[in-house]
Amino acid sequence: MDIDTSALFAPTVINGHTVKNRLSVAPMTRITATEDGRATETMTRYYERFARGGFGTVITEGIYTDQAFSQGYVHQPGLTDEAQANAWKPVVRAIKAHGALAIAQLMHAGALRQGNRFRGTTVGPSPVQPKGEQMAFYHGKDRYVLPAEITEAQIADAIDGFAASAGRAIEVAGFDAVEIHGANGYLLDQFLTDYANARADRWGGATGNRVRLILETFKAVRARVGVKVPVGVRISQGKVNDHDHKWADTERDAEIIFGSLAEAGADFIHVTEHEAWKPAFPESGPSLMRLAKRYAPKAAVFANGGLHDVERAVAALDDGADIVTIGRGALANPDLARRWSDRSVLKDFDPSILGPFADIKDSELAM
Repeated sequence: MDIDTSALFAPTVINGHTVKNRLSVAPMTRITATEDGRATETMTRYYERFARGGFGTVITEGIYTDQAFSQGYVHQPGLTDEAQANAWKPVVRAIKAHGALAIAQLMHAGALRQGNRFRGTTVGPSPVQPKGEQMAFYHGKDRYVLPAEITEAQIADAIDGFAASAGRAIEVAGFDAVEIHGANGYLLDQFLTDYANARADRWGGATGNRVRLILETFKAVRARVGVKVPVGVRISQGKVNDHDHKWADTERDAEIIFGSLAEAGADFIHVTEHEAWKPAFPESGPSLMRLAKRYAPKAAVFANGGLHDVERAVAALDDGADIVTIGRGALANPDLARRWSDRSVLKDFDPSILGPFADIKDSELAM
């Protein structure tokens, strides 16, 4: 490996918090919490190995934020009460013991709830049938349930759920930062998505209205945790049930979305694409990470999508990214950061480990 990797190991600062390098573990659904949403010892060992392996930042899987509608998966962890928050303490201690920044990703599944236990209890911006089918390896079956239109009172409850869970993440569990999941087709992204949001009120219509729920959620979380805690938002075009979706107004939508987050004061924006280095839209042009940096220049840009190749990771830092987040490459190589630093060979990726983490043997937790 002849490429100069020094840029990947330079420290950076996000809202007063020093991050030791530019490599982060991406959030990945693992569904290995208890049935009532408490983090487990297995999760502690799982997350610790990334921090021990040299990653400067570790972002959790999506954590559900209320006990009404937000949970997306069976055995997904939550932060909806003190018991769930306390269960995260060993996980966070293990991450921070190795000098990594611990970020809690907060998520509301909305219409994309997986599994028969959620039938008849889903909400979305509008009663629009979600595309595709539930994911079998997350215990889903058949088509998604047709959601009920979420009411104003339920929207307020959802925002409150994000804010309260953010408070527990910082004050009880001990996380350093919070990421609001506004991507991949979950509730906040459902409001942003033109075909999923048919509302005629202040939450629907033009892009500036459809991004409102993300912004109001951000503001509520910021008010709850204060100005010194890094708060960011994950944004994507594609979804778990619609991988190839693109924003209809292309760069103008990017300007509205990223510009609104910048104006709100987002400390970081986490963009994810299938292949992060490619143009954001079908015609040639800038990548989504470049657009995020263009329209939110003061925010740290986290970039995700096929960047487990070291050359692409380094190139991403020249294309708008401040931090590169790695998913499948980190699953195959929990010590990827150390391997790149030492110029060691990476292990090959086994696609089977993308399935439910509960199905992975304990022996595979070891590096």
